[in-house]
Amino acid sequence: MKKHIYCRHSFEIEVQFFDVDAMHIVWHGNYVKYLETARCAFLSAIGYDYNEMARQGYSWPIVQMNLKYIRPARFGQKIRVDMDIVEIESCLRIDYTIYDVETNEKLTRASTTQAAVSLSDGLMQFQTPGSWLEAVKRHPTFQAV
Repeated sequence: MKKHIYCRHSFEIEVQFFDVDAMHIVWHGNYVKYLETARCAFLSAIGYDYNEMARQGYSWPIVQMNLKYIRPARFGQKIRVDMDIVEIESCLRIDYTIYDVETNEKLTRASTTQAAVSLSDGLMQFQTPGSWLEAVKRHPTFQAV
């Protein structure tokens, strides 16, 4: 069964020298930073960044992350992080694919899951807050189930 994609977002980044090892290949841990940078751009686009989450009374820690390295990204390369937002009601789950901008070659696949946690009592929420759902619905590519 094909999963529903609520919305899509893309973000481009140029690989910086401080992200690579001696062979000019991106050190594996920096892919997490690329996912976070792209995710922050998405959250800003819907007006629900981490500051807004806190104002609404929630933190959204990462509870699961998966990465599959297909080909290395290299110093100076322009990469595009394509994001498919695939779950918004019980958590925030995003599937990512990182591509070379020039060749469209697939470099990495990843996914993250974040859960809302109430700041007042520290309890994980099994349903996302209404303010979150309304924000996601504002994204121009939003598709209801």
